Amino acid sequence: MNPSHRQVSALTCSTTWVKGVAEMFKNVGLDVPALFAEAGMDIAILNDPHASYATEKLCALWKVAALRSNNPAIGLSVPEVTTPAIFDVVGYAMMSSENLYASLERLICYLRLVTDAATIELTETDGGYWFTLAINGDMQKNVPRQRFDFNLITLVTFCRWVTKQDIRPLAVEFTHPEPDDRAPYEDAFRCPLRFGAAANRIFLSKTDISTPLPSSNPSLASLHDRYASERLGRLDQHRIRAKTQDLIMRRLADGEPLRADIASALCISERTLQRRLQDEGTSFQELVEHTRYSLAQQYLGQHQLPISETVFLLGFTDQSALFRACKRWFNMSPKQYRDHLLLSR
Repeated sequence: MNPSHRQVSALTCSTTWVKGVAEMFKNVGLDVPALFAEAGMDIAILNDPHASYATEKLCALWKVAALRSNNPAIGLSVPEVTTPAIFDVVGYAMMSSENLYASLERLICYLRLVTDAATIELTETDGGYWFTLAINGDMQKNVPRQRFDFNLITLVTFCRWVTKQDIRPLAVEFTHPEPDDRAPYEDAFRCPLRFGAAANRIFLSKTDISTPLPSSNPSLASLHDRYASERLGRLDQHRIRAKTQDLIMRRLADGEPLRADIASALCISERTLQRRLQDEGTSFQELVEHTRYSLAQQYLGQHQLPISETVFLLGFTDQSALFRACKRWFNMSPKQYRDHLLLSR
């Protein structure tokens, strides 16, 4: 398993979001339990608001749904009204915002409560704002187009609902090629479309994005902000070990990661990182060691991968460092351990 795959495997989406997807599938007549089973997803946790699904599983679900429905544009089959519930507590914080711009800013701020598999950017340019969506980072090319379609139209539909206005983007762009039938896209977005673009994004006018929200309530907004921030803090604390290990894994090929660099990437101080890892019963150096140990087992099990390449991938300076590590981990040299793995298969 390569590091990029491991990185994507650690990313998740909340059951609240997936439940919205499942309800849409049900509304168009699909057998939701059968879809979940085929995608390898446990439908029993769908109603657990504290659970989540791996982003890879959600991609598999979209692929199965597109196949079983025989509808490549199934991602656009959202209801005309998208309520805040699909965004969990983030949706209610968005709803109580002063205007649409503040609402979208709150979505960006608290997005990790919905998913840590996506990133959103809101960029001002002449005439409006680009709302750009990315999913699964470097592995975005493996995300089914239907998942992007659903996310973008859900956002536009929510904007229409929360403003009580017929919000029409100035443009919508997709990275996937132009479909054989553009009609579902034209009906859904009602604006100029571009396919085969560099990013999946929506262009909103400055007039639309400054639209006041009828549901605006400063007191409720403050309350929702506090609650969302507390949940985000708990989420970060519970996941600090996994996030640290993911960053270590991604940076090993550049040499042994430094604790200060990892803390900076997590937007916390080095001391805070050290304290949180201690609270979870580990340390930064132990995570570096464990990550190297786990990856070494995988890399040395691939006989086609040169040992010299394994040295590089594990962030060691030379083969002697890998030799000493393997002696410590397996009581064998790298070659002996590789031979042992081949014989045990």
